[in-house]
Formats: sequence, structure tokens, C-alpha cells
Amino acid sequence: MLLYMSSYAIRVKMQTSQQTSRINDVLYFIHQDISRELLAKELAALAAYSEQHFHRVFKAVVGEPVHHYIRRTRMEFAANQLMFDAKSSVLDVANKSGFSSVSSFSRAFKSTFDMSPGVWRKSECQHQNKPFLADKEITACYQRLNTMIIPKCELIELPQQHVAYVRHQGYDRSIAKAWQILKTWANIQGRDFSQQFGLHHSNPAWVELKKCRYVACISIDYPILRRGVVNSMTIPAGLHAVFKLQGIYGELLPQLSNILEHWLPTSGYKMLSTPAYVHYHQNQFLTKNEKFELDFCLPISPFY
Repeated sequence: MLLYMSSYAIRVKMQTSQQTSRINDVLYFIHQDISRELLAKELAALAAYSEQHFHRVFKAVVGEPVHHYIRRTRMEFAANQLMFDAKSSVLDVANKSGFSSVSSFSRAFKSTFDMSPGVWRKSECQHQNKPFLADKEITACYQRLNTMIIPKCELIELPQQHVAYVRHQGYDRSIAKAWQILKTWANIQGRDFSQQFGLHHSNPAWVELKKCRYVACISIDYPILRRGVVNSMTIPAGLHAVFKLQGIYGELLPQLSNILEHWLPTSGYKMLSTPAYVHYHQNQFLTKNEKFELDFCLPISPFY
């Protein structure tokens, strides 16, 4: 009986690992270009599932239906573009966010943020009611750092990075779990763990911390043969504004918020749809003193 239960547990674990790997491939595809048509049928084929089974597996792995995830991702991107790209029209932002008409885009945006895209662009509420201020520790850091001078940045053409990664939902200390999984995997595989990156998919200025999406990554020099919870992808190359930041846990999000709110709108550049990321020199999730030293890499392009 014990042997049977052990074999069953192994099969369940292997199945769960395979499901995570396949859905990770779908998430990577979604985030490569959210403006394109993302049909469930095509995403299911990418994951090698029937469409009906794909919907069940995606919700089990990600925690929400695939169409909800895509819409939320598009709305987060649109909110960024409306706030930081004043030169693009609402129609331009709608098209970049995967909508073919302003009316459908406006309905989706209003249902998410309780205001129209035009009102959002003119309103100050997105500057004042930041979800990360619900965290008292981060609020204290924000109040202390809000008048801090933004460090100078370098504009650098960064190369692509082939990475192994673990996805995580939530911008808080629970991110340490993703790093521990990745570190254990690296030790077992004999992989170099020194080059660490963190992808920031969400802007916590208007996305609840518990819903923010983060990806813990390490650089790899040869492919992963057996994928599961740990998967592989490529961080795109391109022009980035690189800021050197340091501090302790709780201070990073306020620093990133200052860069996005004050540097980006006056920089003459626009933020791209690919996620910003950090290159850790000291990782606050892996040190007892919770100190960080990192490069914040913001993907940008000139206005045309």
C-alpha cells in the first residue's frame, strides 16, 4: 500500500510539473507581444492540450482563467502607456494593448480602473492611491524616499539573456520562496547561481501587491533538458535605461515608482511592453540583512 501511494504521489508530482512547464510556455508567449490576437485555441495548441483541458489546467496553475489573465495584463500595460506616453493617442494605446476599437478598450479599462482612459490620463488619483502604500513598511520607506533625487542612468544596449526561471505572484517577502526553489535546482544541476535577475511584470503603483507578477531568474549557458517548475526563456535584448540602486527591503518599490513617475515622463523615451527587470549584485531575498544592490533595467525606445 505504501509503495502504491508513493508511486501515485510521484506520478501526480510529475504531472503537476509538466503542467507548470507547458503553461509557462504559454505565459512566455503572451508576454512577448500582448498586442497580437491571443486565441485560446492557439494557446492550447502551444501547450499541447485540447482547448477545454487547457482552460482547466491554466486556471489551476495560474489561479485565474486565461482570458482574465490576458485582459489584466493588457490593462496593466495600457495604464502604464496612458500615464507615461502622453504623445500616443488613446487609439494608439488601445491598439498596442490588443484592442481594435476605442469603445471596446474604454469599456474594458473602465471596468478595471473605474474610470475612462481619458480621465485616467488626466487624473492624479493614480499617483495618490498606490496599492503598495497598503503595506506599512513600504509606506514608511516611500515617505522617507519620495523626495530623494533620482540617480543618473546610463542608456545601454543590453544583450539578450538566456535564463532559468521560477514564476511567482506577489511583491513581498514570499518572493524568497521562488529564489530558494531556483537555488536548490541550481545546486542539484551544478549550475552557476551568481548571475541573478528579477523580472517585474507589474506596476505596483496600481496593481495590488498580492497580484503583481515576478519572475526569479539566473543566467544559464546551456539548455535545460528537463523542465518543470523551473523553466527557461530569453530576456530580450535592446535599449535600456539602467539605474544603479541600493537599499533595504521595502525601499525598492518606492525607488522604482519615483523613476517611472518622475524620470520617464520627461526623459524623451517611452517604455516598451517587455518587462523591466533588475540585475542583482546583492539580492535582498537571499541575505539575512535584506539589503539589495542592483541595476534596474527599464526597456525603452525613442518617440518616433
